[in-house]
Amino acid sequence: MTTHTQDPQVSPLLREVLSAHGGLERWRQVWTVRATTHTSGLLWGMKGLVQDPSQARETTVFAHTQRASVYPFGAPDQRTAFTPDRIAIEKLDGRTVAERANPRTSFDGHELNTPWDPLHRAYFNGYAMWTYLTTPFLLAMPGFEISEIEPWRENGECWRGLRAIFPAHIAGHSRIQEFYFGPDNLLRRHDYHLDVAGGVATAHYVHDIVEVDGLRFPFARRAYVRDANGSPIHDELLVSIDISNMRFDGTTTE
Repeated sequence: MTTHTQDPQVSPLLREVLSAHGGLERWRQVWTVRATTHTSGLLWGMKGLVQDPSQARETTVFAHTQRASVYPFGAPDQRTAFTPDRIAIEKLDGRTVAERANPRTSFDGHELNTPWDPLHRAYFNGYAMWTYLTTPFLLAMPGFEISEIEPWRENGECWRGLRAIFPAHIAGHSRIQEFYFGPDNLLRRHDYHLDVAGGVATAHYVHDIVEVDGLRFPFARRAYVRDANGSPIHDELLVSIDISNMRFDGTTTE
């Protein structure tokens, strides 16, 4: 059953942001988002994982329910299958290679340098890429509590902010996250605590916003450790993501 987004009722800023990114009416026509992704950064080495930044992966997320998949994963004929309550690595024919129920609990007690196994990595990839490829439209989904917060000033601009309290059934970096938008109402920065890695405070910047079939998304993402003042520590680039070949499949229908 498809869960549709609802019109934002609380924040005028959220309405302006959604419009600037292409609008809810257009977003409701999308069933899945697909994109080619390249990732790198310090996080993978901290987790004892090998990450080839030249490796292109196909990421697929569902627009109106939290499901995601990354291909290839671990082998040329394998992919991930993510939902908040289950993570799996499977063959392309659907055979299960490995799986974990209630995967969030497997991160209990983790710190930034705690090693990850392939299922940890698959879960992180799943919820993170779902978040990135549905922002800002996920903020209009049922259950999100949205409020406007103090703006952030950077690069000579004033970025207006929204705080989102995520509903319990949505997996995310942290329950409370902040999103900052420039004078054009387009996303500039996304702040959160990386709960699956010891709660490290993160400042996640976006660049290279591209319009695809009427919707606007950033094609470059850089997530840094942030200091006590909220500023990024540029020597501590945790994750770098470059996105290309984004496209949308299907429409949501009753």
